[in-house]
Amino acid sequence: MENQLELREEEKREKKWPKLKIGRRPIIITCAILLIATAVVLNIVLLAGKGKEPAAPSGGDVNEGGSTLVDSTDGYFSATQVSRQRARDEALEVLQSVVDSESADEATKTEALMEIADLAKAMEAEANIETLILAKGFDQCVAVINGETCSVVVSGGELQPNQISQINEIVYEQTGIKPANIRIVTK
Repeated sequence: MENQLELREEEKREKKWPKLKIGRRPIIITCAILLIATAVVLNIVLLAGKGKEPAAPSGGDVNEGGSTLVDSTDGYFSATQVSRQRARDEALEVLQSVVDSESADEATKTEALMEIADLAKAMEAEANIETLILAKGFDQCVAVINGETCSVVVSGGELQPNQISQINEIVYEQTGIKPANIRIVTK
């Protein structure tokens, strides 16, 4: 009789406060994806030039108007590359902590390892794209791959059609991303 009363009381409590059955795995994966998405958005914002221009290097020559004689595009490209690397390092750190976690199940660890491999592949492709574009005569270049899209920022003025096709070809060869999903920006 007591067992039945206890069961009924437990049923009443469950009806009042239903238990949410969300495991650790979806929470960890969601957090990792949100962190990576935040890093990608930050990179896109920086590449679009909406972020603040980096401060002039100390010791740079300053003219009478107070602006530096050092080319500000050099600072932009350096700052963007550093920002991109920091964001990737943070994402890799989170994913590695999932892999190293004793409480995470094997499926979660496997998914985190696949995301690490994807990030490493994207980083390698970005480095290859930048190197090959610089070899084509551009002074500065930053490439950011985000899934099936790629943004490329190059220094200089208006691009000629042959330069655009060279960049599109390089990105396609390195990533398989079609020219319709490649955004080329000049700085």
